[in-house]
Amino acid sequence: MKTPKIITIEKALSLVKDNDKIVCACATTEPQGFLSNIHTIAHSVKNVEVWMTLSMRSYPFLQDKEIGNSFIINSMFFSKPIRDAEAVLDTVSYVPTHLRNTAITAMAARPVDIFVGTCTPPNKDGKVSLGLADVYESEVLKQTKTVILEINPNMPYTYGTTEIDSKDVDYFVNVEYKICEDVVAPINDKDKAIGGFISQYIKDGDCMQIGIGSIPNSVVQYLAAKKNLGIHTELAGDGAIELVKKGIVNGTKKTIDTNILSTSIVFASQSSYDYVNLNKNVRVMRCSHSNAFNTLASQDNQVSINTSLEVDLTGQCCSESLGSKQFSGTGGQTDTAVGTQMAKCGKAFIALYSTANVKQADGTRKEVSKIVVQLKQGAAVSLHRNDVMYIATEYGVVNLKGLSIANRAKALISIAHPSFREELTAQAKQIGLIK
Repeated sequence: MKTPKIITIEKALSLVKDNDKIVCACATTEPQGFLSNIHTIAHSVKNVEVWMTLSMRSYPFLQDKEIGNSFIINSMFFSKPIRDAEAVLDTVSYVPTHLRNTAITAMAARPVDIFVGTCTPPNKDGKVSLGLADVYESEVLKQTKTVILEINPNMPYTYGTTEIDSKDVDYFVNVEYKICEDVVAPINDKDKAIGGFISQYIKDGDCMQIGIGSIPNSVVQYLAAKKNLGIHTELAGDGAIELVKKGIVNGTKKTIDTNILSTSIVFASQSSYDYVNLNKNVRVMRCSHSNAFNTLASQDNQVSINTSLEVDLTGQCCSESLGSKQFSGTGGQTDTAVGTQMAKCGKAFIALYSTANVKQADGTRKEVSKIVVQLKQGAAVSLHRNDVMYIATEYGVVNLKGLSIANRAKALISIAHPSFREELTAQAKQIGLIK
């Protein structure tokens, strides 16, 4: 049986060689010790790929052009630190993928040389937990030449696919740093309106995929009177966990993983991290399971709630780019929206504000409609119009399933901001969407 060695960060970095491909754990399990120090080897190695996904923090090598350009930085989901890095560096690029396929995508082009992640201290059985996330981690590390895990005593021990044997690890590095916490977005009047509309469609016993942000948080606030809800999601935040603590979510009506809160990422506050620690009613499962169509299709009364940046009058959703500029990622939007509709009585929602206040080239700001006749040039279609069901704004909810293009356009115009409805109707007629 392989016994992992305990090494220092410096020793871990010395294992990196020219042309290596390094995949880092994502989100709340990102290896902060390794990434905080990788800049120290920038001039001693070349052509090293560093894969990062939903990064929570920035690091020196992402902030300095001379250092950062020594690495090839690939990300399967952009977050603010990576967007900021892309503005500074020439070597940052997005890797398109669905969340359910991130393990396949990370290993597709060529084998992974080094996997670096975070884990809990080993338990009495010699097992460690990857903690708050298993998007691709448990799958990639099993097919990697060298596995390095940072043992952080602050990492909650979770059950599910996050539990691995120490023998699957080559090297441990002892660290101690604070786990990144979510900063709860304030809820405004638009959020409240959208949350109120969507909550009317949620019935007792429904199973929900609901993430973080002001719109999902608003939906949560309207669920206090619901009973026997379940959670099967790709990301659990404070809102979902508070529903569990209050007994509103108990999972008793779930058709799979009954009584269990199942997720692939926990991103919340410390109180929620304390709650999931050693909690056998919480299961963190790899995304290839959580977001698989057959998994979601097996969950009766599944509800998915996602958000978008822009929706055109045929129902195409751009949820990840501003024109051709990458903003976030496809993530699990297609996974959950499509998989949910395969479930018995499944309901899939895409929510967005009707307008945005956009900075113009001259520095002034202009209110623009987020429901548009056509998406911006270069926009990524995150959710195809064939796969859209409900669209919600602060002006209502429409179901596009089964509607013709003409009727979709009319329905979407009805929930656009009133100031833009006449203009949208004229534009739709001009290009032949409406006669």
